[in-house]
Amino acid sequence: MRRSPAHAASATLRRTRGRSLAAAHRPPDEEQHQCKHAAGFGEQDPGIVHAADSSPVTRRAPPGVAWVLAATLLAGCAVAGPTRPVDGLPGWNDDTGAGLHDALSRQCALPRPPAPWPALCAELPGPDALKGWIAARFTAWPLARDDGRPGLLTGYYEPVLRGSRVREHAGQAPLYRPPADLVRGPDGARMKAPAGTDPASVGGQAAGTLPPYPTRAEIERGGLLAGRELVWLDDPVEAFFLHVQGSGRVRLRDGSTMRVGFADHNGQPYYAIGRELVARGALAADAVDTDAIKSWLRAHPGEADAVMQRNRRYVFFRELPTGDAAPASDAGPPGSLGVALTPMRSVATDPAHVPPGALLFVDTTHPDDGSPMRRAVLSQDRGAAITGAARADLYWGTGDEAGRLAGRTKQPLRIWLLWPRGLTRP
Repeated sequence: MRRSPAHAASATLRRTRGRSLAAAHRPPDEEQHQCKHAAGFGEQDPGIVHAADSSPVTRRAPPGVAWVLAATLLAGCAVAGPTRPVDGLPGWNDDTGAGLHDALSRQCALPRPPAPWPALCAELPGPDALKGWIAARFTAWPLARDDGRPGLLTGYYEPVLRGSRVREHAGQAPLYRPPADLVRGPDGARMKAPAGTDPASVGGQAAGTLPPYPTRAEIERGGLLAGRELVWLDDPVEAFFLHVQGSGRVRLRDGSTMRVGFADHNGQPYYAIGRELVARGALAADAVDTDAIKSWLRAHPGEADAVMQRNRRYVFFRELPTGDAAPASDAGPPGSLGVALTPMRSVATDPAHVPPGALLFVDTTHPDDGSPMRRAVLSQDRGAAITGAARADLYWGTGDEAGRLAGRTKQPLRIWLLWPRGLTRP
């Protein structure tokens, strides 16, 4: 009997379990950077920013195995196989399209929608006719890895936290605005300007002579950013993971909600602290997920700071609109495209392989029960850990349930680029 690609992916995961822990957690630097999100700790870095059919059921890979899977899935990706009609894609007829028109309408409302959408937006029909229009107007181009292995889908979400605009007690942790002395070099490096120097006046070759911006440990232990606090969060562990997610909502004491989003970072390398806990013997490799890490940190307050500070990367935040300029309450934070993310319709992808704003179709499985999850999505975000063509990060929405699902999402993936008929594929 012919085995489906999803079955083959599951077999690969089972074989991976037998590999040694050392092999599983000793990837090269680049793979270390790329696979962190698959372990549930990938950083969302907003700024302008997988194959044969899946079997009906695929068991979810244990989180520790997902690290290994991610490391093996991140080698080169490419267009593979012939194009096909959009309405011939697996599960196309099962996708209700709910939310897709909203996601496209938000994208078309941009002052300058990304190519090829300026012309397409003028043709955009109503919700009831949308799927028919896509099937008639677009062709499906499969994106796949060069080695034929399945791609990888992970997930992210917008947490809802509690806090205050002013510090109320010593147990709170601040989110900081970008530092006044942060200098960005031409190569994207972040440096620290000398005291009394206007960072805007430092550029070119001079920027290359400056020291790198301090690490997480140096910032926190030295109180280097006192006075730059944006908001104080009640839970330091949740504050750390907000650095990972990149955006969230904060419920304030008066009942109002403050939205915060990524503004910049210190330029230091990212390190997944789940790896640190495995190296310490604190967690087994197959038990590592976001909830397990949070539980360990809260149960070991005397060690938590040191573990979190193993991640040298530090993220700075800005307040997002909540008035008339804010997106609808059911919309997410703005992604790298500048569009409010739509739950289950917005994905983060690698802009080196997928054009920003591109319409895509994903064939994957649900993280809870392995049932088919096939739907049209839009590339409206990017993440530092999302690399390659056969790679996507699905935005699940806001709140605890979205967070639970996002933390479990490490699924085999096939993906197609839906590109207008008659236009040269990028």
